[in-house]
Amino acid sequence: MAKRLIGGRSQAAPIQPKLEIIPRKSHRISRNDISENALKVLYRLHKAGYEAYLVGGGVRDLLLSHQPKDFDVATNATPEQIRKLFRNCRLVGRRFRLAHILFGRDIIEVATLRGHHDTSSEKHARADDSGRLLRDNVYGSIDEDAERRDFTVNGLYYDISDYSVRDYFGGMADLKSRRLRLIGDPETRYREDPVRMLRAVRFATKLEFSIAPDTADPILKLADLLSDIPPARLFEETLKLFMAGKGLENFRLLRQYGLFGPMFPMQEKLLQRDQDGKVLALIEAMMKNTDQRVAADKPVTPAFIYAALLWYVVEDLAAKRKERGMPEYDALTAAANDAISKQCKTVSLPRRFTTPAMEIWQLQGRLEKRGGSRAFRVYEHPRFRAAYDFLLLRAEAEGGELVDLARWWTQFQDTDEQGRRQMVRALGSDGSKRRRRPRRRKPQGKDTQ
Repeated sequence: MAKRLIGGRSQAAPIQPKLEIIPRKSHRISRNDISENALKVLYRLHKAGYEAYLVGGGVRDLLLSHQPKDFDVATNATPEQIRKLFRNCRLVGRRFRLAHILFGRDIIEVATLRGHHDTSSEKHARADDSGRLLRDNVYGSIDEDAERRDFTVNGLYYDISDYSVRDYFGGMADLKSRRLRLIGDPETRYREDPVRMLRAVRFATKLEFSIAPDTADPILKLADLLSDIPPARLFEETLKLFMAGKGLENFRLLRQYGLFGPMFPMQEKLLQRDQDGKVLALIEAMMKNTDQRVAADKPVTPAFIYAALLWYVVEDLAAKRKERGMPEYDALTAAANDAISKQCKTVSLPRRFTTPAMEIWQLQGRLEKRGGSRAFRVYEHPRFRAAYDFLLLRAEAEGGELVDLARWWTQFQDTDEQGRRQMVRALGSDGSKRRRRPRRRKPQGKDTQ
């Protein structure tokens, strides 16, 4: 097969697109379903003499009768030309230069049509030794741009000039077959951007599509390429995977394709030796709970997700410190810091999420100590509800005494003030069912200095 060079590295020659134009009467996209701001951008570009297309997930979702999350535009105007046309425009990105058209909080993303790479474009495009694109600002025609899209169902263009849909790689057929298929050679496309493997998982569950065999086959072999992706980018990808209502399905598919381990190596090691199944049970319970909250339009936070993902890592590290004589609270704090530091080498965790996660972990011990006024103090803690919800998941995963503890705290919240005091008194002064050691009395009549 012929090769092209990108920054000195060979790459498979482009495949030939096979254009099919679907006229307005033969597809279901209506301008009534497209956001007013996206239409403003499309019409202004078209009126100024540029090509203007709605592209990507917006077109795909409209064809599936779904409500698009956002609307992306592609045009043959350069970013600088777009900025001249729109006063409410700002240019962003180095790896991919994009124009953001701002309408208050609504942002319409506009990308210039991408072209093929060659040795003369090295100034604008560069790849590393594994084939991953580091910079990509080579502009071209719509035919070339279509080839650069990842999946066929994301490579459909709605043309504002005649309201037709342009299909270059059989995306319409794949939509009807509910099949996710990469454009081009899958191994080459994954090497260009390993995150495409995560996108394959995410789109498969989101759209309830199957992954075409030739698209799925290379993933296990290439999963370790995720180790080269910046941790901050992988954090953003995990939010899309775990916080959009398909977290449990995505978690299972990530493990099936070997993608979970490169992102969460400590957790994968625990899962491999998880004889009683509690690690897997906790993670799956958390994912299920998160999916249910998303479905009910309740808030979800990465802090809670990562508290569950890291809990048994922290517990394992803390146990080793306690064996060396470190006090329980200090061991937990040191283990938490250590676990977060190690996790950030693969998936970064912003402090605004790690701080509440640590508070959830620290409160687990305080939930066990309920005697005297301690139950009331922990109940008034601002992170109590999250810690209680986390306790429920732990009880579901481990059973045993945690079930009784979770039941006690559930009843504590459901009763009135008098009932709570009676519950605490019933526990005894130390707040647990263990007998306290008798206090040693001072010897009488002797100097005890």
